[in-house]
Amino acid sequence: MRRPDYRARIARHNPRLNAFVDLTDEAPGEGLCWGVKSNIAVKGLPWTAGVEAYAKQMAEVDAVVVKRLRDAGGTVLGTLNMHEGALGATTDNEFYGRTHNPWAEGVTPGGSSGGSGAAVAAGLCDVALGSDTMGSVRIPAAYCGVQGHKPTTGVVPTEGVIALSTTLDHVGPLARDVETLWQAMHVMADWGAPPGLAPKSLTGLRIGLWDSGGDVELTEAVKAGFASACAHVQAAGAVLVPFAPPVYDYSRSRRAGLLISEIEGAKVHGVTADGPELEGFSKTFINLMRWGVRQPKEKIEAAYVHVAEVRAAATNVWNKLDFVIAPTAPQEAFSFDDPVPANQADFTAWADFAALPATAIYTGLSEAGLPLSVQVIGPEGADRETLKVAAALEHLFGKPPLPQAEG
Repeated sequence: MRRPDYRARIARHNPRLNAFVDLTDEAPGEGLCWGVKSNIAVKGLPWTAGVEAYAKQMAEVDAVVVKRLRDAGGTVLGTLNMHEGALGATTDNEFYGRTHNPWAEGVTPGGSSGGSGAAVAAGLCDVALGSDTMGSVRIPAAYCGVQGHKPTTGVVPTEGVIALSTTLDHVGPLARDVETLWQAMHVMADWGAPPGLAPKSLTGLRIGLWDSGGDVELTEAVKAGFASACAHVQAAGAVLVPFAPPVYDYSRSRRAGLLISEIEGAKVHGVTADGPELEGFSKTFINLMRWGVRQPKEKIEAAYVHVAEVRAAATNVWNKLDFVIAPTAPQEAFSFDDPVPANQADFTAWADFAALPATAIYTGLSEAGLPLSVQVIGPEGADRETLKVAAALEHLFGKPPLPQAEG
């Protein structure tokens, strides 16, 4: 199949979408063409993490993962917009502008890897690198109607990434199909030349059917879409077993993940509880980090204890289950004018806490024409098998279409 002229597509669509923020002049070769989230170093380009204070900070060397993709013959097209400092879920950046969802202008692509989701959905690159702390690869994948993989902790190196949370951060790929995720992960994780991707048979697989017990409010479209997706999975031969993540309390987990991100982000950016005003940082970003570092020691310790307990408890899940299936997000993409839902990461943060691989898969469109998504979550270290199950789900639901406006 002939590769799209990505440079021409970027020139045509990016002024409206604002997915790419800086471009290289590299000529595409035979390998994959990549977009890279702007918190990941690309030699010779600004390395900003969406923070204005770093606008003139040029990356002197590639991040380890970027070097790997170049060594594999990949081409870096440029860097992608993101929520400031990766601490947010809309990619409405005060300094670098909003990134619009290719499915609907004025609608968020998700965050913090919103530029990555929008670029892939609009067909501006083969694959985009994002980072995922509590769901920031998978939520943009869901909102933008593409596929996205959060690797097992430690499988993909984070050297050369401006961290939000050194405890929870992961680097993962977004692409229009699972085959491209498969190829990308072999490069990113240094697994060697990828063999052909054979979808895993669902027959007899024990798949945990995530049930929040009413503690997570789903939109009607997501609720109906998830029920339909699970019916297809069951019809394909899987054995669905009711499942709730052990120890994982939604409100407690939200607070723990955010607090850890705020205090670790503050260390990265040199933010103290009562320091001077810092130029080039929005008040929202600074205030979030300052709130975190002002919390009592006991509260901070409790957050880390909760994450450790969740990870320890997750090891027992796989005694009775092979995989877990869950909605990726409780809602579809929403307008920038709407309040940001507090529960966006309720289904995604578990895999970050528990060090598990998870792949978000497009399942269709809502009646309003917005993408729907489920995620398949596998045991720690089972990235390849999780992607094979994701490929089987993609076969059931079909590959994501290109939004009409991006044709």
